[in-house]
Amino acid sequence: MTAYDDLTAGFGDIVAPSRQARALARALRLGWRPMADRLNGRFVSLTVLRTALEHGTRLLRPDPGVHVEELTGADAAGVPIAGEWVRPPEPRDGAILYLHGGGYAFCSPRTHRTLTSRLAADTGLPVLVPGYRLAPEHPFPAALEDALEAYRWLLTDLPASRIVIAGDSSGGHLAAALVGEACRVGLPSPGGVVLFSPWVDLSCELSVLSDREYHDPFISPALARHFGRLYVGDHDDWSDPRLSLLDCAGLDLPPFLIQVAEQEVLRGEAERLAEALTESGNRCELQVWPGQIHVFQLFNRLFPEARAAVREAADFIRAVIPDDAAGEAA
Repeated sequence: MTAYDDLTAGFGDIVAPSRQARALARALRLGWRPMADRLNGRFVSLTVLRTALEHGTRLLRPDPGVHVEELTGADAAGVPIAGEWVRPPEPRDGAILYLHGGGYAFCSPRTHRTLTSRLAADTGLPVLVPGYRLAPEHPFPAALEDALEAYRWLLTDLPASRIVIAGDSSGGHLAAALVGEACRVGLPSPGGVVLFSPWVDLSCELSVLSDREYHDPFISPALARHFGRLYVGDHDDWSDPRLSLLDCAGLDLPPFLIQVAEQEVLRGEAERLAEALTESGNRCELQVWPGQIHVFQLFNRLFPEARAAVREAADFIRAVIPDDAAGEAA
């Protein structure tokens, strides 16, 4: 492909944002965003934020047809890998390695169960969600090291072609960084990559520019920059390929699907990543969803367009990891 697929006209029956999506965007624009701008990274209590998110997201119920179980595994050195499995009733052969978002500083496998459970139900694949270490207690490259160990652990039981790596926001950055690093260290590439509203530029230079055009109702670039600095810590080389995702030259990467909201500040970053991937000869499909907020897919039990977006992602995953019988026939 010489250019990425830029889809902006709507998906399936979803042409305009639903009433629920518009109401949430308006509430965030009037309530949350002004407060986030005033905070500007100051007086942000991670303890309070982490606790509020852990308890608040319990109101968003996971798909009732899946089973959640604690991960029991260990890396090559025998160190336990923390996290959870989200399993559909009749799992297919393969797995999704899902890396949750949260600015590298908060959230957990539990906070993202509405999305991971829907992915499991729609794809028929078990979803592994590692509880990687968080900043600032564990700055870069701790999260990437944990993600690599989880991927290596999956590879002991599955061929790479039966694994999809996915993530949202900072987890999208981590997923893309993991795939690039796997290529550089000689690990086999997964079957595909799915990114929801990926945070591509941790310095937030791109998002500051985009915010002037879109004025995201949810993400404050200044607050995002604060969390980016917490993650990077004392590592001052922003050109490190494990941090900077836009240099894809020489990397033979699997197919990517990127979904981003039309008016979020990370849209420009998603477009730049899609361009970088295709210019380096890799396949990427970019979907821009009208009227949505950052990682709106989390609200798939509330918004019809969120359900449609996850179905689009599931279709992509089923295409790169076909049903067992289809794969054997091929």
